Amino acid sequence: MSSVDSGAAPAAAASRRAGLAAELARWPAALRIGVALMAAIVLAGIVGPWLSPYDPIEQDLLNALLPPSRAHPFGTDMFGRDVLTRVLHGVRIDLTIGFITTYVPMVYGVVLGALAGYFGGWFDTVLMRVLDVAIAFPFLVLIIVIIAILGPGVQSIYIAIFLVAWTMYARLARAEMLVERSKDYVLVARTLGYGPGRIIFRHALPNIINSSIVFSMADFVLNVLLVSGLSFLGLGVPPPIPEWGSMIAEGRDFLLDAWWITTLPGLVVVLTGTALSLIGDGLAHRLGQRQSSLL
Repeated sequence: MSSVDSGAAPAAAASRRAGLAAELARWPAALRIGVALMAAIVLAGIVGPWLSPYDPIEQDLLNALLPPSRAHPFGTDMFGRDVLTRVLHGVRIDLTIGFITTYVPMVYGVVLGALAGYFGGWFDTVLMRVLDVAIAFPFLVLIIVIIAILGPGVQSIYIAIFLVAWTMYARLARAEMLVERSKDYVLVARTLGYGPGRIIFRHALPNIINSSIVFSMADFVLNVLLVSGLSFLGLGVPPPIPEWGSMIAEGRDFLLDAWWITTLPGLVVVLTGTALSLIGDGLAHRLGQRQSSLL
């Protein structure tokens, strides 16, 4: 019995590895490139700060505005701080804020939208009126107004984006659920006596979540750019915390003499946005393939 078990374990592990390899082989090129770029950025943000000998906040005025060199690959800023070190620390800050401001509103909005689409009635009517009011205002203007009321800071960013962003996911999930609730498997589940909770979250939600996942990648890109833009305007992460947008804003007065202060963090923002966009395009293609194979 033990010899059978010992032989079955390696076989199961080999089968899982083969299945994973087959799944990776079916990934579109855009998805593979995007995941590789994003993994490199995340790894740099995790490992880089530990390897850098410089403090991201401590000033060293004797080494201010040094151009890129072996000692400072991204140069130094007007306070003598190593730009590469600050960029690497900024990976954690920007991606953490981007992740939270994307997926917390996504979960909240998808749940509300799914419930409204399934049950309909007064709950659906009230939700739609709230969505109409939110969409009537420009997204960025509404966020800036909320942050101006609450005051600059990371917590204000979380609150402002959450209050606005969940509405898009709710509208998307509601539209998907309106189609899904009339399908045969939902009618069969009702006939068998399944409760609404089981039907919505166990059976219908996996079929409507794909569009929200794909949209979340584009939303992630916009949120990373939004956080950088708010910091550039002085409404985001306060200095001297190393955040990409604030670094770009700090270097704008030195753009002609010390271009690296603004340009290199800006290139990292572009690279991150490109990686997330490729992941979004690849996911849309791959999930579309899966959906077609099930039909």
